[in-house]
Formats: sequence, structure tokens, C-alpha cells
Amino acid sequence: MPELPDITLYLEALEQRVLGQTLQRLRIGNPFVLRTVRPPITALAGRKITALRRLGKRLVFGFQGELWLVLHLMLAGRLHWRPSHAALVRKVGLAALDFPNGTLTLTEAGTKKRAAIHLVEGETALAGHDPGGLEPLASTLPQFSAALTRENHTLKRALTDPKLFSGIGNAYSDEILHHARLSPVTLTQKLAPEEIARLHQGVVETLKQWTDRLRHDTGAAFPENVTAFRPEMAVHGKYGKPCPVCGTKVQRIRYQDNETNYCPRCQTGGRLLSDRSLSLLLKKDWPKTVEELEEMRSPRRSAP
Repeated sequence: MPELPDITLYLEALEQRVLGQTLQRLRIGNPFVLRTVRPPITALAGRKITALRRLGKRLVFGFQGELWLVLHLMLAGRLHWRPSHAALVRKVGLAALDFPNGTLTLTEAGTKKRAAIHLVEGETALAGHDPGGLEPLASTLPQFSAALTRENHTLKRALTDPKLFSGIGNAYSDEILHHARLSPVTLTQKLAPEEIARLHQGVVETLKQWTDRLRHDTGAAFPENVTAFRPEMAVHGKYGKPCPVCGTKVQRIRYQDNETNYCPRCQTGGRLLSDRSLSLLLKKDWPKTVEELEEMRSPRRSAP
């Protein structure tokens, strides 16, 4: 799912292309992407875009007449800038916004179509789409601490809760926790003040560094390689690969469709966190430390 750095790049690219432009037409390729009926989507034709915003992981287009188009890309939704009146790609093309200088298309890979478009009128209606999380890059340490410890959740859950923090998802939460040298399952209300300060610093530095990196890589082009898995990431998507800090193999916790990646040496003091499916399978044989895991995988142990 595109997160704060990715959404920031989308906004910057859109500001250069559509801010101040008049929408000629909005084409819907898949009716399920449109989640509202009033105002009608046809009301946008002929209106100028006057504002662009981010609400959490949502992109917001402001039109003349206090109309707001709210776009949630969800997991696989992506934006593309194409020549004027470009055709929608079969199966993956969900919508297209035609402007005099080009066409913005929305695509979504896979069979599960989760991306959503809402059209609302007025600031009050728009506020209903704001999850309310704290803006991490604009937060002070006391504000961050208050939001983090409001409820007693694991760090992974707290960082990815849109009602607590705005724009952080599965990928960058892994990178943040590795940067801060904290376990993803540590409970928020168990953190020492210095750990909270380290986490706050990790949030700010990780999000800024990745925004700058993506900005540099994209240049003046429209962001086309938006992905949650990047070679330069330290732990996210790097299960079994060496940690860039200590060389220990990155481990994971899997739950339904989500996966948390972490370094057991840098983040958990050498302790392996319980992966629900594997620990249930292995039971007492589940290794508790990196050393036990390495011993289990040793060729000498597996030899007859």
C-alpha cells in the first residue's frame, strides 16, 4: 500500500500537472471503484482543481464549488500519467481523469478490487474521511508520546493504526522499528522515555530519508515504480537476507495477509519472535534464539 513517502511524491507530481487545470471528464472503468452517488461524479466535469491534499494514505483533489474527490489506493491501486484521453487498460483500469494536458489513470492489479473513489461536498464531509492520526513529521516528542501511549498496543500495531499516526503502513513501520532498534511486539505503555524518543527520531528520519530518496530517484518524471518492496530497505521484504547493520538473517512474523520483518540481533536481543503458524507446527522444537535457529539449520544436525 502506498504510504506517506509515496503519497507525497504523487502529490508533488500532481501539483506540477493538474493543479489549476480543468477536468474535462472523469471516466469510470469499473463501477465498484465509485463508492458514492451524491454528488454525482458527472458534476466534476468543467471544474478546475484548486487544491491537493493527503489524508492519511488518501489522496484528495479539491475542485471548484467545494467538491472533494477522495482517492484511497488501498493495497494495489496505482496512478499513471498518460497522454490526453488515453484508453483504460482492460481488467486493471479503474478510472481516468482527462485534462487538457494529459490523463491521470487509476489501475489496480489483482482480482480483489479495493481501491475506492468518494466524491463529497464541503469541508465537513471531507473531514469524515480523515482517520485522525497524528502527522508524524509535524509532531513534537510530547505529542508523539501521547499518541503512542494512549492505548497499550504492540509497536507494530500502533505505528500502523491510522487513528494514531497518519500515513505509516506495513513497509515503513518495519524500517522505522529497525532504525529505532525496537521490537515490533513491545507494548507501547512498557516503553521507557528514551525508547519513545528513539522511536520518534526513527519515524522522522526514516520517512524523511525515504521521501528524499524516492524524490531523487523519480526526478521530474511521474512516479511509476511505487512499491512496498525496495532493494535498499533494511528489513522489510528481506526475510532470510542479512541485516545491513549486523549481518544476522532477517526474520518474520506472519499473520493472515500481513508480514512483519525484523532483525533479531538489532531489535530483540537475539530472541526469535513466535511466528504463529510455525510455532504451532513445531511446538517445543520452536527455536527461541538466533543461536538455536542456526543450530537447527546446521548441516551437522540434519546429517544421518
